[in-house]
Amino acid sequence: MLSSLEKHHKKQYYGKIRTLHKMKNLGGTMSANILRGTLLLTGASFLSKLLGMLYVIPFENIVKEEGMALYSFAYVPYTIFLSISTIGIPLAVSKFVSKYNAIDDYYTSKRMFQSGIILMFCTGFLAFLIMFFGAETIARWTIAESNKNFSILDAKQVIQMVSFSLLIIPGMAVVRGFFQGNQSMGPTAISQVVEQIARIIFLLVAVFIIVVLLDGSITTAVGFATFSAFIGGIASWIVLGIYWKQRKQYINEKIEQQKRKEYIPTKTLFKELLSYAGPFVLVGIAIPLYQIIDQFTYSHAMASVGLGDIWEIAYSSFNMQGHKLVIIPVTVATGLSLALVPEITKSFNISNKTQLTQQINQAFQIILFFVLPAIVGLMLLSYPAYGALFGLETIAISGPLLTWYAPVALFFALFTVSAAILQGIEKQRFTLISLSAGILLKILFNTLFIQTFGANGAIIATMLGTLVAVSLNLWKIKSSINFSYKQTIKRGILMLIFTSFMALVIVIVKWVLGFWISYDESRLHALTYLLLGVGIGGMTYLWLGYASTLFERVVDRKIGFLDRIFRR
Repeated sequence: MLSSLEKHHKKQYYGKIRTLHKMKNLGGTMSANILRGTLLLTGASFLSKLLGMLYVIPFENIVKEEGMALYSFAYVPYTIFLSISTIGIPLAVSKFVSKYNAIDDYYTSKRMFQSGIILMFCTGFLAFLIMFFGAETIARWTIAESNKNFSILDAKQVIQMVSFSLLIIPGMAVVRGFFQGNQSMGPTAISQVVEQIARIIFLLVAVFIIVVLLDGSITTAVGFATFSAFIGGIASWIVLGIYWKQRKQYINEKIEQQKRKEYIPTKTLFKELLSYAGPFVLVGIAIPLYQIIDQFTYSHAMASVGLGDIWEIAYSSFNMQGHKLVIIPVTVATGLSLALVPEITKSFNISNKTQLTQQINQAFQIILFFVLPAIVGLMLLSYPAYGALFGLETIAISGPLLTWYAPVALFFALFTVSAAILQGIEKQRFTLISLSAGILLKILFNTLFIQTFGANGAIIATMLGTLVAVSLNLWKIKSSINFSYKQTIKRGILMLIFTSFMALVIVIVKWVLGFWISYDESRLHALTYLLLGVGIGGMTYLWLGYASTLFERVVDRKIGFLDRIFRR
């Protein structure tokens, strides 16, 4: 017979066991929810980027490369103004809300949400005023006086049209961040896709009516195309408003059930929020900063070496159409890699060095596994890819530029992920140093390289800047936690070997097709090259990665759909 004391201890023991099991199951559920949410956001982001690439095909056919260049004159500054006006607040709100919800302080979460929206409307309005009234200055920095196709007034008009979006987009982003902080990724994913669809429909319809039906000017058409961002924002607000109406009662119930409501001064809340926001805004504006330097220097530098007559075609080929292509694999790879950052943060905080090393290696390996074959494939298929998607008229200029620009995708992806890892190991301030170094090199060498290497010079300068920025981040990660890249290097070599096999297959496909058709004869022929090259080459790489179990080791899980395809 057990004594009452023994029974008490036994009861306590089994109670702890049950609690641990519950915590373990809860942790598994939370991890599954995080993974599911990440995949949902990555899928929505991928679909949004894919739609963003596809609409360029009919858009470019109507307004041509010159119109695409004019469009980018407005959109690149808009992206930077948007990032600055939000100052990383939406993602910071997500982190803030998640933290206070975890300690059952829903009252503080909602206060921060409400204050954040007010702040974003204020900063958005300020950014709108600066961009609208500074449009002529931006246009003068962009276009050389000798430009024949577009005047400074044309560029000013399209810049002013897109600036209206700054009035509504920043506040909308905070609502998305609030939902994400509540572990609800659906509103962000759905609103993101709806925003893109509404924007594209308005853009294409407006451009078609103005140019084709009314025989209007390209400048007017491009102005309405940039204004489509405002229309997309309205559509997104409607979706988020519906979600808010459905979930508002649940949030209010959580606040009512909260036993203790501590009033934290608004100043203190904003101070904490801004401490989270800094690194997010740096990563958010990194790519647009490289693009804006091209916008302000490319026209002048190309004109100085006698290439002013083709600069718009060259500029739009890599900074608009080419960028749309390379950013798609970057979106998928970085989305999957960034899903590991919360776990990296957790491992760092509990000083689990083994797990931390494994997670960081995995984040980098995902980037290499997806982006490396994508950029090599795009380099080999750059001519048919550009011809099939955007037309054959300028393929002699645009094809080589796309070949040069493709590798930039790898540097962009590595910078984004390495910066996020630095945040996870509490070294986020170093991102400012690495980004500044890369941007400074871009500024110093951009004009010189354009004058030396022609149209490719701007791309080479971007490669140099991003390579230095990535190298600095990788060095900081290694020196901060004594990190070893040995596993990533070993698997990276294997990925290079598989990519080489894939490249050989693509070369053979192009060689065989060359006996019957030529990709520069028609867009249909170019599309045939592209589809067969991507299909056969991609399947070759995927099969090698699957058969060697490299794919499973990189993502750290079984690949069910591939098991069914290859019957393993």
